[in-house]
Amino acid sequence: MLSIRWATVDDAAGVAAVHVNAWRVAYAGLIDQAVLDRQSVDARTEMWRNWITRSLAGEAPGGYGDVAHRLLIAELDGVIRGWASFGGGRDDDAGELGELAGLYVEPTRWSRGVGNALIERAQQELAATGWTDAYLWVLDGNARTIRFYERHGWRATAPRSSVRAGASTACTSCDTCVRSERVSLSGCL
Repeated sequence: MLSIRWATVDDAAGVAAVHVNAWRVAYAGLIDQAVLDRQSVDARTEMWRNWITRSLAGEAPGGYGDVAHRLLIAELDGVIRGWASFGGGRDDDAGELGELAGLYVEPTRWSRGVGNALIERAQQELAATGWTDAYLWVLDGNARTIRFYERHGWRATAPRSSVRAGASTACTSCDTCVRSERVSLSGCL
């Protein structure tokens, strides 16, 4: 049975494995293959261990400026199958917007409800925290993901011609992202 729960530090390796596997499949042909090949579960595990530790302490995780974010885990039969991170907007122009900073699902679990459960819970949590509107970033050309977000009420806005300032090291491997914004989160409570 699928469960959605808050992350703990012990989840770092599972989060990292989903992160790397999803990147390698979802971004194939969109990001230079050498960048995808360099993705390391061990390195990501250490990054996520630090990120989760800081997040649980109420601090801004590394690479997030001074904005605290939280992490939800999708677990099926004791195995992490996906995750979603979210909080206040990190972009300079975010103002009073929340941000869905990341949502990744193990590719073998795509189109099986894991992503739907994660985004619905993340949207509920954003709304419950007081964010009435939020945005996210999608790699330009990632049609499958764009369709997924559109089904959940997000809409694309103008494309960015370069990666936003202060982006995580992982995101600097691309040069175009499409910003999507959700009109309202009020119906997500």
